[in-house]
Parts: sequence; structure tokens; C-alpha cells
Amino acid sequence: MENSYCRWVLVCWVLALCLGSQGARCQLTPNFYHSTCPQLYYIVQHHVFSAMRAEMRMGASLLRLHFHDCFVNGCDASILLDGSDGEKFAKPNLNSVRGYEVIDAIKADLESVCPEVVSCADIVALAASYGVLFSGGPYYNVLLGRKDGLVANQSGANNGLPSPFEPIDSIIQKFSAVDLNTTDVVVLSGAHTIGRARCALFKNRLDSADPTLEASLADSLQSLCAGGDGNQTSALDVTSPDVFDNNYYKNLLTEKGLLSSDQGLFSSPEGVASTKDLVETYSSDSERFFCDFVRSMIKMGNIPLTGSDGEIRKNCRVAN
Repeated sequence: MENSYCRWVLVCWVLALCLGSQGARCQLTPNFYHSTCPQLYYIVQHHVFSAMRAEMRMGASLLRLHFHDCFVNGCDASILLDGSDGEKFAKPNLNSVRGYEVIDAIKADLESVCPEVVSCADIVALAASYGVLFSGGPYYNVLLGRKDGLVANQSGANNGLPSPFEPIDSIIQKFSAVDLNTTDVVVLSGAHTIGRARCALFKNRLDSADPTLEASLADSLQSLCAGGDGNQTSALDVTSPDVFDNNYYKNLLTEKGLLSSDQGLFSSPEGVASTKDLVETYSSDSERFFCDFVRSMIKMGNIPLTGSDGEIRKNCRVAN
């Protein structure tokens, strides 16, 4: 992201975020581990790159892991906690969220060189950023210094995470509940420029013959999902599935969004007034999309941890 305007906007925005907060968010800094664990960036890069070389989709999975963590109790790595009452077993996450083993491997290496220093929450945030970068997306300095939560919140995951089946106005309300606005809804939905989704998440559009689903795409998806158990997957971006670009928005203009929550940003009555213009903007201006995506990612990554002051977990799957 070399554009000087984007850099200026982001510097001013982060400053405004700090001035408008009560201090907790401003404790985060890109240099938080500069002296205590200088190996951090290399170790995270190495593991994310290796995981994506084995399976390119993992970049999208790590990005989604960060998103689903931040929306419940703040960005506190509570999604990583094991246990039948954990967030990873909530309906939006079960058999869906991936990348836990990558985080485990990063944590194990970090514990060998700088034990009990780097939080699991920061590992998730940093891994997500490299998932974006290695997919061709923008580089950005991740603000670090989070603590890990002590408990999971399965009900919070079930009720608070946006669903692909929800109308756009409901999704906007869920974003608003964590201090994210309509622009954040549209730009963070652009993360669907990479990754895949199971038939179970879009079969409703096939069963109802959704008129906002382009006919040839509908036919190919019918063939993919016919007679299956719902776990077959399709690329979220049917044009360039493994490349982080603005084709996701271009697809929405031609009714080739995979999920109803994707296409709804452009086609649904409740989405048109507040989101259609942004879709059109990002479809024609990839630099603006990248700039706004970075801003929204930093903003989402600053959702404060709630319920406790947190800790630095030795093992990301269990509290100390």
C-alpha cells in the first residue's frame, strides 16, 4: 500500500481512535514485542507461508479466524479455547472455522524462544495479516499488545456473529454492536475475495431459485451440491478465488455473489441504499478497497477485550 493518501488517512484515523478512547486501545502498538520477542514476525511469516503453500485457502481461514474471534468478547483468542462449551463449537464455527493447528505451531515455536511473552490473540491477528499479504492483498502494521481471555462465550458466538442467511440490516446491527459501521460491513465482506464456503451455507439460494443468483452460476452450484452432505465447497470469489483483489465486488454487480449476505450488499432492498454505492466504488477502485480494508481491519482488531484483564496463555487451547 504505497499510496501516500492512504498512509495519511490511516495515520490520522489511528490517532483519532486513540484520542477518542479511554486508553485501552492505545496500548496497542506495532512495536510491542520489539525488544521482548524480535523473532515474532519471522516465526509467524514462516508458518503462515508454509501453511498456504500446502493449501492456499489457509490464508482465508486465518483471516476468518481473526474475524470470528474479535466479534465475541473482543480480540482475545477465546475462539481457541477447547471444551464442549467453547466458541469453536458454536454453530457459526463448528466444522467451519479452521487454522487452529497453524496457531498452535506458531505458539509452540514462540514459547521456545520467548516463553510467556506473546499472546495468542496477537498471534491470530498477525497470522491473519500475513494471510492477506500472501494472497496478494495489502500489507499493514498490525497493532499488538492484546491479552488472552480467560473464558469462551459460546452463546455470544451463536448470537453475535453475522450469519450468511441474515438480511443486510441485521448484519449491520451486529457490526454496530461492536462499534463497526456500514462501511466496515461492506469492506470487511470483501475478505470473501479469498476462501471457500460449504454448500450448506448457500444451498438456500438454490432451493428457492434466488432471482439475484446469476443463472449459469446457479446451474454449476446445483451440480456441485446435488446429492451431497452440504460439505462440498465453492470459491467465494468465482473469478479469482485465491487472489486478494476487488473481483468480489465486480461479481456482485453481475449477480455472482455466492452467499445471500454477499449478494445482498448490492441486490437486497434493505442493502441497496446503504451499501450499493460502496460496492460500486470498490468494484472500480481496488486501491480504495485496499486502503479501506486496512482501516477496517485495524479498527476491528481494536475491539477491546471484555470481561477480564486477560493473560498470556502458555497453550492457546487452555487458560493457564
